[in-house]
Amino acid sequence: MAFQRDNSSSGGDRSGSGNRGGARGGNQNAKKPRPNKTREATKRQSMLNTHKVNPFKYDMNEILRETQMDDAKASSFLATVIAKASRQSTKEAKEFVRTYLDSEDLTKDEHDRICKLLDKYSKYR
Repeated sequence: MAFQRDNSSSGGDRSGSGNRGGARGGNQNAKKPRPNKTREATKRQSMLNTHKVNPFKYDMNEILRETQMDDAKASSFLATVIAKASRQSTKEAKEFVRTYLDSEDLTKDEHDRICKLLDKYSKYR
């Protein structure tokens, strides 16, 4: 005795009208209209080279050991300089360093050495 498959049951609808075509359905090759956006190029700016963060930290720690800044403040200062230089720009990081110069936590010589270090380890992105 041969069994026949009942195609009218709800479980195996193979008629091709299922949700196989993705979220759009219909013709997959149809192009979706794109909004008219013009891309504006952002200006390249000098930022900390993320491949050289460890040598930068080492050199910064050498400078910060010679300062009168306490260790907790120096650690926070270093982290902020790295964050600003790698995410915003070295210009922003130099302005941050200048605030420490103005509050007399750094001397002019230390400020200049840190700025030179930022220039040394930066690249345009």
